[in-house]
Amino acid sequence: MFRILDIRNITPILCLEHVTRFVMQRYNRMVIRDIIRVDVDDLIIMMSSTESNLAYWADGVLFACFSMTESESLATLELEGITYIEKVIFAKYPKFTRTIKSTTNFEILAVNIQSSELYSDLINWLKSQPIWND
Repeated sequence: MFRILDIRNITPILCLEHVTRFVMQRYNRMVIRDIIRVDVDDLIIMMSSTESNLAYWADGVLFACFSMTESESLATLELEGITYIEKVIFAKYPKFTRTIKSTTNFEILAVNIQSSELYSDLINWLKSQPIWND
């Protein structure tokens, strides 16, 4: 025999969903220890010997950033919005191409990150430095 359940007398249970809140938080400061300008061939040779075998491109600049070795003190600074970059190596490269080949036939991949506000700011700052015109 079936019994019909009258749901009018059931107290609803409040179910709270856990909702993740996402926050974009930019660095307050980026400290760069060294800036190295090279020609495109040298950048390609350097990057072809790295694990990633790629470089970034934004606003006419082909570049790579190298972070400092991680430590507890650097992690603490990261939480405070400060990051340290060991070096930025760059070459002027006016037009973006997905692959870049050196005169000695080394080849690397390039990623267009021009839409990144952080890296666009970095490139604008880099172009204001004396090394840009050296």
